[in-house]
Amino acid sequence: MATPYGICIRSLRLTMQAPYKKPKKIKIVLLVILLIALGGVIVIYINSQQESKVAESIPQSVEPDTTLSIGKIQQTATRKGKKEWSLEAVSARYVDKASQMILQDLLVTFYLSDKSEITLTADEGILNTDSNDIEVSGNVVLENKDYKLLTERLNYVHDKRLLYSKTPATISGTSVRVTADTLSYDLNTRQLTLEGSVETTLDDNFAL
Repeated sequence: MATPYGICIRSLRLTMQAPYKKPKKIKIVLLVILLIALGGVIVIYINSQQESKVAESIPQSVEPDTTLSIGKIQQTATRKGKKEWSLEAVSARYVDKASQMILQDLLVTFYLSDKSEITLTADEGILNTDSNDIEVSGNVVLENKDYKLLTERLNYVHDKRLLYSKTPATISGTSVRVTADTLSYDLNTRQLTLEGSVETTLDDNFAL
């Protein structure tokens, strides 16, 4: 016969030649069988309790957006061994899902083919770590040794080495001031394109 807990007793044969012979031995055999069955129940119960505790201790698989606070950072972009820009920021947060670096109080230096430099400062910025594209906003200042550009938002497309702004911008230099609705500047060709309501103001000292 089989017990409910998987302990199988194939055959149990007790022969009693006389009711008065060896009654204690029969009781012992029955007691042993009872203890074996009870032990099986206890073992199964303990194992089931341990398995349930292990299952409860394993948390559900949750993968939230990973955000890593980095603090002050320095980043450099090169192409074919040539440095194209370097970036510094007072603080940064990396968002893994978007592959973006969220920057605060940043400074970017662009390196041109003639060894000159253009610097960019802004209150906030986003660096796309996959493409090296940059977007900045808040008190944006772009300048070289001759001119300064002021605007509220500016984008840099790394693949094309192109700076552009879709917000009004002002460019000022010695004896000249230019405003425009939008602009773009190619760092490779050094070509500036102004669009929209373009206005130019010249000082009295301006000379061609």
